[in-house]
Amino acid sequence: MASDGLYPSRSPNSSRKPPSKGPAVPAFKSIRSLPVQFRFMEPQASQPLEVAEHANDGFSENGILEEDGEATVEVVDQVNDDSPYGRNVQVEERSPGDHLYSVASPLPSTPASLVESKWSDTASYAKKKNLHCWYQLQNGDWELVKILSTSGTDLIVSLPEGKVLKVLADCLLPANPDILDGVDDLMQLSYLNEPSVLYNLQYRYNKNMIYTKAGPVLVAINPFKRVGLYGNDYIESYKHKSIESPHVYAIADTALREMRRDEVNQSIIISGESGAGKTETAKIAMQYLAALGGGSGIEYEILKTNPILEAFGNAKTLRNDNSSRFGKLIEIHFSETGKISGARIQTFLLEKSRVVQCAEGERSYHIFYQLCAGAPPVVREKLNLKSVEEYKYLCGSNCYTISGVDDAEQFLNVMEALDVVHVRKDDQQSAFAMVAAVLWLGNVSFVVTDNENHVEPVVDEALLSVAGLIGCSVEALQLALSTRNMKVGNDNIVQKLTLSQAIDTRDALAKSIYSCLFDWLVEQINKSLSVGKRRTGRSISILDIYGFESFERNSFEQFCINYANERLQQHFNRHLFKLEQEEYIQDGIDWARVEFEDNQDCLNLFEKKPLGLLSLLDEESTFPNATDLTFAHKLTQHLKLNPSFRGERDKAFGVCHYAGQVTYDTTGFLEKNRDLLHLDSIQLLSSCSASLPQIFASSMLTQSEKHIVGPLHKSGGAESQKLSVATKFKGQLFQLMQRLENTTPHFIRCIKPNDIQSPGIYEQALVLHQLRCCGVLEVVRISRSGFPTRMSHQKFARRYGFLLLDDVASQDPLSVSVAILHQFQILPEMYQVGYTKLFFRTGQIGMLEDTRNRTLHGILRVQSCFRGYQARGYLQELKKGISTLQSFIRGEKTRKEFAVLLQRHRAAIVIQKHIKGKITRKRCEKVMEASVVLQAVIRGWLVRKCSGNIGLLNLVERKANESDDVLVKATYLAELQRRVLKAEAGLRQKEEENEILQQRLRQYENRWSEYELKMKSMEEVWQKQMRSLQSSLSLAKKSLDVDDLGRDSDASVTASGGDGKEYSGGDTSSTTTTTMFKSRHHESNSNGAVRSMSASLSIIGRLAEEFEQRRQVFGDDAKFLVEVKSGQAEASLNPDRELRRLKQLFESWKKDYSTRLRETKLILHKLDSEDTTTTATTAEKVVRKKWWGRKNSSRLPDKLTSS
Repeated sequence: MASDGLYPSRSPNSSRKPPSKGPAVPAFKSIRSLPVQFRFMEPQASQPLEVAEHANDGFSENGILEEDGEATVEVVDQVNDDSPYGRNVQVEERSPGDHLYSVASPLPSTPASLVESKWSDTASYAKKKNLHCWYQLQNGDWELVKILSTSGTDLIVSLPEGKVLKVLADCLLPANPDILDGVDDLMQLSYLNEPSVLYNLQYRYNKNMIYTKAGPVLVAINPFKRVGLYGNDYIESYKHKSIESPHVYAIADTALREMRRDEVNQSIIISGESGAGKTETAKIAMQYLAALGGGSGIEYEILKTNPILEAFGNAKTLRNDNSSRFGKLIEIHFSETGKISGARIQTFLLEKSRVVQCAEGERSYHIFYQLCAGAPPVVREKLNLKSVEEYKYLCGSNCYTISGVDDAEQFLNVMEALDVVHVRKDDQQSAFAMVAAVLWLGNVSFVVTDNENHVEPVVDEALLSVAGLIGCSVEALQLALSTRNMKVGNDNIVQKLTLSQAIDTRDALAKSIYSCLFDWLVEQINKSLSVGKRRTGRSISILDIYGFESFERNSFEQFCINYANERLQQHFNRHLFKLEQEEYIQDGIDWARVEFEDNQDCLNLFEKKPLGLLSLLDEESTFPNATDLTFAHKLTQHLKLNPSFRGERDKAFGVCHYAGQVTYDTTGFLEKNRDLLHLDSIQLLSSCSASLPQIFASSMLTQSEKHIVGPLHKSGGAESQKLSVATKFKGQLFQLMQRLENTTPHFIRCIKPNDIQSPGIYEQALVLHQLRCCGVLEVVRISRSGFPTRMSHQKFARRYGFLLLDDVASQDPLSVSVAILHQFQILPEMYQVGYTKLFFRTGQIGMLEDTRNRTLHGILRVQSCFRGYQARGYLQELKKGISTLQSFIRGEKTRKEFAVLLQRHRAAIVIQKHIKGKITRKRCEKVMEASVVLQAVIRGWLVRKCSGNIGLLNLVERKANESDDVLVKATYLAELQRRVLKAEAGLRQKEEENEILQQRLRQYENRWSEYELKMKSMEEVWQKQMRSLQSSLSLAKKSLDVDDLGRDSDASVTASGGDGKEYSGGDTSSTTTTTMFKSRHHESNSNGAVRSMSASLSIIGRLAEEFEQRRQVFGDDAKFLVEVKSGQAEASLNPDRELRRLKQLFESWKKDYSTRLRETKLILHKLDSEDTTTTATTAEKVVRKKWWGRKNSSRLPDKLTSS
């Protein structure tokens, strides 16, 4: 199966006229796939295509095709009120006697028998010796036998166990060779018959290969065990197409790819009997979509909805341990990037009767058992929970557990899932309280109070628990369960209920509470998964709905479930049989019609008005005195002639469904269809203090206000009538079909291999019955001989036209399409060309799609390289601009910072000068004070010395005996003298140091003043140079932008560059050197610049003069031709031809002028670049000279100072 849109959405009212023929007609010699006798005519004033030989042949106005001498097929549009598809295309037969237009291509006649046409693709099989064939045993199973000998129509065959039989040749069917055992697509079988299909499925099933393709349909056989075909590794493999074997992942991947490619919503329809594995298959498909479209986190929430819906909507039945007792459609929305953006869940017909009663060996809904087994102690005490054996609603079936399932663990999963989908803890506790209230309602008992069998509820633990859980008073609950308020005229009458009426009221209240709780949970999930503003219109819908059911006793629930399956089977037939073959016929494709089992008669039995099953059921439900027996008699009376209806005795009737006949017991049909909940119970819920019962009451009141509309109301229904369950279910089913009709469907047929749900057991009869019911064999037949891929001429040409080597822009889409087919050498037997579409066999479009993808990938690579080149060039220019801007900004910033730093430096020097002066003065004062003290001491000593010597001379004689004392005084005087001399030397040293410091201070001050002068001169020189460079840069840019003014700008740049001698500062030698260098350079280059400038100006002048002359000439000629064409001037010439000739002359001159203009630009740019290079080199040398001159001149004073 190709991954390229097998069944695009199509309308039955497609165009029935052949497309008109374009001017270019391709050669059709090698095309054998055109419609029969389809031919092109030569173009004569846009003549349309013709079919056959007559002008009036082809399709008539009402779309009828006829062939001579045989019954023909008529495609007519009918408006059917009982169909969800609106205008239906129905195939009717006409006799050859009708006067209709004839078509030269006769349609194939209807086969003589269904059996002959069913396997008409099986080649003639010679019953030869030693060949294997299939032989059907008496028990219905097929055995592979070996032909030992042949004798006319009789054959001798041997069974596998060695037994030899003599059989007729017609009793054998050919077997496929061993090399085809276990093929993954039934279309690959050489001999397509029932035993070959059964054997192939069984072969794969025994090897745990449970998925097999049947054309566009995936067949999935329930293994009843875990198989290693799932997980992240398999998801990655199917995502990257490294595995091509059939799988649910492959179907989901195809749907996702087609949604992205075609921008059309997709649907995955999973069908099969109860226990075939539909729910698990839907979960696997959701797992793959969540893995590929994940990333936002909402995919985890979508997956977590499964435990919640299974707990509250699934139950154990005799055929399935996890049977869905409701239908659901999960619509997963995707963003424009292919990621999941949200989801929405729609549910259908919850089986409410299972809440109050279950068959023997079955269970009620899983949540009841999970809550009792896994509730935490706090919740258990709050809800007053008991074991499941103590609740009457659960103990009636004597089944409490499921083998291999832990209800306590499942309850933890449910609580985790509720947290994931953002259900608040308070709401979770309220929901569990409603579940417990339903369980306790089943334990409410009644006691008879009088002789008329009137009852009232017993005030016991059950009644008190219910009142406490829903938040109402015990008295109000007693009145609601035992009485009924009736309004007669203006009076309100309170009627006491009998025991049976009270039990029905109790059960109705329990069913309504649980049903409203289920709807409320679905609403909370939808709020959590809502798309909102992220909605893009792209979605994949997964339909998981209850399978076909047939039990020993079938009630109203099985009636509705099987009706839904009939409608889904019709949708399956419509897309894979009816629309396929009708489209082939309408488009004139050479096609042999395939017969299939149509269930339209059974649908008419259900939906026909006014004598259909649903109409009669609603009509009988409106009669107060009607009973189930009268309903059964009415069905037998009105429908006994219908071939799909079987009348039975008493309250039973039978319906021939597509999957077999089912007998229904009408007991409870009317009551379940009415589904009445009296106003007293609704008022009880609205008066409760708990929030959920109030929400339930409001919801039920809203639904009760919806009156019956449509045919039932028109047929005389009273305005006060309410919608019945069957009518509401039919409306939901029609809406579902309309939604699926707007999507591209992908079908998965689930097969149950045995009824005991045991792995490894393959019952041929059961599997064959399911294959026949779902039409898998006919699907393979159509897929083998049909064209699953189709595309309109326009779309095909638009999608693949760019792959053609020749230019076909002016041709019509059909010619372009045929040219594409010729170029890629697609075999004629692998496609057919219809009136409006091209039809391809399986896999043919894949080659074109691969070539298209490779070509687009190459184009994208070229575009990416070119765009990258452009982006890099733009980035380089942007970087240059940014660098220039940054240099200016950083320069300005540096100058500002330098000015601030210079100011701070000057301030610091001033502060240092004052501080150092103050310190020096203080030190000098101290030295002076010390010098004064020392001088005073020395002077005093000198005075005392002189006076002391005179006294000593006078006393020599008188004190000769005191010689020792004189010697001591002399020693003291010598020491003092030494100290005085040392002090004088120190004083002289300090004075010298002070004088040196003062000299250094004066030198520093002189040097700093010189530095300040130099800094000021350097700053002025830098500012002048910056202004000169900026003016030179602006003039250079102007010279590059304007070609004709470039030389003047260069002259101005040169002139401004000469002003650079003003920026030499105070350095006289540098200024003189720069001026001499510039004058010599100017003299050497002035002659060349003048010559190049004059040559450039002359070239530009000549080009401008030629342009003005030519513009004037062409303008005058064009104006004259316009005047001649409008009649304002007379001339003997054809204005249109002359205008074309003038246009050609103008184009040729324009091309030549553009070439010369480009060459002139290149020459001017070359001259400009040479002048600019020379000027820049000279300027750089001058600047470098001035810079080094200034630098050397600034270094000279430093050297002198340091020396």
